[in-house]
Amino acid sequence: MLWFLLTTGRCNLKCKYCGGSFDPRHSPWSVQYGLEELKALLAKDEEPVVFFYGGEPLLNPGYITAVMDSIKAKRWGIQTNGLLAKRLPPEYWRRFDVVLLSIDGVEEVTDEYRGKGVYRAVLRTLKWLKEEVKCGCQLVARMTVGRKSDIYRDVMHLFSLGFDKVHWQLNAVWTDEWGPAEFLKWARASYLPGLARLRDWFLAEARKGRVPGIVPFLGIYRALLIRPFDWVPCGAGKRAFAVNTDGRILACPIAVSEKWATVGDVKSGTIKVGLKLDDRCSRCEYRHVCGGRCLYTHYEKYWGEEGFDAVCEVTKETIRVLEEGAPALRELIEKGIIRREDLDYEPTLDSTEVIP
Repeated sequence: MLWFLLTTGRCNLKCKYCGGSFDPRHSPWSVQYGLEELKALLAKDEEPVVFFYGGEPLLNPGYITAVMDSIKAKRWGIQTNGLLAKRLPPEYWRRFDVVLLSIDGVEEVTDEYRGKGVYRAVLRTLKWLKEEVKCGCQLVARMTVGRKSDIYRDVMHLFSLGFDKVHWQLNAVWTDEWGPAEFLKWARASYLPGLARLRDWFLAEARKGRVPGIVPFLGIYRALLIRPFDWVPCGAGKRAFAVNTDGRILACPIAVSEKWATVGDVKSGTIKVGLKLDDRCSRCEYRHVCGGRCLYTHYEKYWGEEGFDAVCEVTKETIRVLEEGAPALRELIEKGIIRREDLDYEPTLDSTEVIP
């Protein structure tokens, strides 16, 4: 099971697409429950995968060290903006299996959305983790993709910086950057053609025996070629839960104020809840690949039905773009040029969503 542990609801940035800190009434800025309660909760899981989350998790490094000193996990990870990395001692960084650093691509795009100087600060952290700390972890670039992004340029740039994997989410549904019509226009003109270019590069690398760590591609090809998804790929509410700073257990780590997302508490554990997807997803030909995409959007629908349909269209087109490359990958597996396991990606081990 994947467990997100919110260390605080506070953030040291105010990115354009999320607005910064959670309201402390919904996600307090300090942890309100006891460590022994958390230990008892996670002891019920034989192989807990634990990721620190926020807000910005490194605003509360003492909580991180206390948890890592007290709990045994199958896998440790953190999602961070990277600006406060040195608040956590190097010996703890070396225990992480996965570190997700928030960066949106080239400098002008990252700084436009996240704030001036953020790009260079993240690069300093990346260099520090690789060269001084010698963190043996997988280093994952965690992108948000919006109007100013060029998906091919930005993903290739992040690989050139030395990231092991690149993961992204589209700035859609809960944004003021654009509406459904503008989003669709951009996707057709820029994003989907860029994905096709990335797919071609991915296939060229695979023919050389190398499978690039493009998280959405790995997840979609896993569903197309290896094993399908039977739920939203991130596992929200079934294989992944978040412990909020107030002790509530949430189906989704960003749903700190939404009543449907509370599925228990740190003292009593999770309770059985009837979370479900929109009916149209159960009838969709791509259900086994998409899995429903995002549980949060099913319940909130900030963009309404028009927006739901727009994001759905882009998701389907994304899958179709990658479907074109599936026969080539199948042949490479059969010839032994790449391994089947190279595409058997499990997003809950990296705390990723797969479907942008």
